[in-house]
Amino acid sequence: MNYPKLLSKRWQRLSQFFGLFSLCFLLVVSCASQTTTQNSTLGGASNPRVNIGTTLKVRTLDPADSYEIASGNLLYNLGDRLYTYRSGTTELTPQLATALPTISDDKLTYTIPLRQGVLFHDGTSFNAEAMAFSLNRFMENEGTPAFLLKDIVESVNATGEYELTIKLQQPFAAFPELLTFPGTAAISPQAYQIGTGQFKPDTFVGTGPYKLAQFGTDVIRLDVFEDYWGEKPQNQGVDIQLFTSSSNLFNAFRTRAIDVASGTLDSEQIKSLEKETQRQGWQEITADGNSVNYMVLNVNSEPLNRVEVRQALAAIVDRNILNQRVLQDLAEPLYSLIPDTFPSHKPVFEQYGDGNAEKAKQLLTQAGFSQANPAVVEIWYSSNSTKRSLVASTLKAIADQKMDGILQLELKSVESTTAFQNLDKGIYPTFLLDWYADYFDPDNYIQPFLDCNEGSATEGCKVGASQNHGSFYYNTEVVNLIRQQRQETDRDRRYAILGQIQDILARDVPFIPMWLDRDYAFAQKGINGVRLEPTQKLLFSSISK
Repeated sequence: MNYPKLLSKRWQRLSQFFGLFSLCFLLVVSCASQTTTQNSTLGGASNPRVNIGTTLKVRTLDPADSYEIASGNLLYNLGDRLYTYRSGTTELTPQLATALPTISDDKLTYTIPLRQGVLFHDGTSFNAEAMAFSLNRFMENEGTPAFLLKDIVESVNATGEYELTIKLQQPFAAFPELLTFPGTAAISPQAYQIGTGQFKPDTFVGTGPYKLAQFGTDVIRLDVFEDYWGEKPQNQGVDIQLFTSSSNLFNAFRTRAIDVASGTLDSEQIKSLEKETQRQGWQEITADGNSVNYMVLNVNSEPLNRVEVRQALAAIVDRNILNQRVLQDLAEPLYSLIPDTFPSHKPVFEQYGDGNAEKAKQLLTQAGFSQANPAVVEIWYSSNSTKRSLVASTLKAIADQKMDGILQLELKSVESTTAFQNLDKGIYPTFLLDWYADYFDPDNYIQPFLDCNEGSATEGCKVGASQNHGSFYYNTEVVNLIRQQRQETDRDRRYAILGQIQDILARDVPFIPMWLDRDYAFAQKGINGVRLEPTQKLLFSSISK
């Protein structure tokens, strides 16, 4: 895998989160009054189009270069991929394909039958040549997410008018799930070119139920594509209003200037809207989130090079207190890197308990630490994030109150841009982070954390995923198990391997899983069909008014 690009992805997504979170607090008062006026013409019952508000910025709509959450959600609604998930479920279902792939005995060749009678937004007919063009452009234009296919796929070819053949470099059990990634959407060969860096950030010409009508800095408009092959949208078009802060979004929803507020409200605003839901007739839509919040531990740093210290740190983390005092009960405690929405989830960190000071003291004593010789651990977090600052402070309070001085936590912060430039250099003993998966498979919650291409037991990971994450964890058994689960197509055997990996994760503690964020959206009275998919996408076509 192309790890520098993987790190770039983390930087982009996390910078986006931290930046927005900071704005939510800095602009909460100053920008509130101007929002209603700015957007009063967009929402309301008189406008037949659906108006959705968000603070997430869209850098590009080019599927070969799009890797942010906001653009991914737009591409999800504008385009079609070979496979998708049946709405409301995690059941993989064909979209531009007509069936699940036929896989060769060596698990390297995928033959995929394609749908006929599909048109692109520019009137061009869809066929296997167009799908091959789309996937080859995704890899060859060298955009941010190109590595997702490029590191796995050997070739993509049209082997019939409506038959696509993809050959892999090595077996990969989650390959069909990877083909649900929004950037793998089919695009018109008449509108795009293949070539390094040849991107069209403000254009999208695909096959989905909406076509792009306007790509502005404040508003993005989607018109219904009348020649869509599938089920037609339940609305007459969608306008996405881009707000500069969550306070602006919050006030726009309260004054009915928008129909739906999605994704970027802070905890206080969510709680405020919840209180008035019944009186105002508002609808609160929630879904189990799959964004993992965790602490990375640098296993090469003192005293975290002692496994007992890492285990002790895991023992004092009290997820329930964090959820109550910091996250306002809007999160779910997490006891593995794999979310509990996956059957392969194994809550392996439950063995440490929550805020279990006695176990932590026992482990530290076993490692030779005492009140006279305490273990001192720095807890690092982004200075842009108030939430993570509060999480770090709460962890320190737990240690100060319960650990009798044998464990001392020192809080450190740094601006997020600097942090992600230095994370893979081993500067930080710990860091509080989060993770948004690229595709809905447990592999994407394990391999990017624990895999390593080059390293040793004594020096740790020198090149690979855990080094990029700042953990430097290296375990040949885990690396081999990751390879095995990626190649194993028998579900039960694969789950068993993933279980082994999670057991080792809890034993060696290079990461401490902490919580899952829940997803929230609010809709006005009279707006129907708003739902958050398990994949964290908001489906536009089901919304009506």
